[in-house]
Amino acid sequence: MIVDVIHPGRANVSKSELGDLIANMYKGDAKLTVMFGFRTKFGGGKSTGFCLIYDNEESMIKFEPKHRMVKKGVVTKKETSRKAMKEAKNKGKKVRGTGASIAKHKAKRAAMNE
Repeated sequence: MIVDVIHPGRANVSKSELGDLIANMYKGDAKLTVMFGFRTKFGGGKSTGFCLIYDNEESMIKFEPKHRMVKKGVVTKKETSRKAMKEAKNKGKKVRGTGASIAKHKAKRAAMNE
């Protein structure tokens, strides 16, 4: 849903505060309420953004993008170095033919284990 927030005298309202408020309004859980894409109108006093309220955590994990779940604290971010990802990509480029997909898979695994 689209959320319009009128906040005269304040710079903006925090997403956690809005999440609690909207969860109470719609009798949902604040942990299953996701707020994103807020923009403050020129001159302040009004912000517009999006809100999603999920029924349960399984549906949230299924449909919500990973970066928003990391921000929410539901999922932990997997740390891989930029160099390892590039090495895996280049190793996969060297193999030709039908073995290329197998080599890419092995290279990806090697990068994850580092």
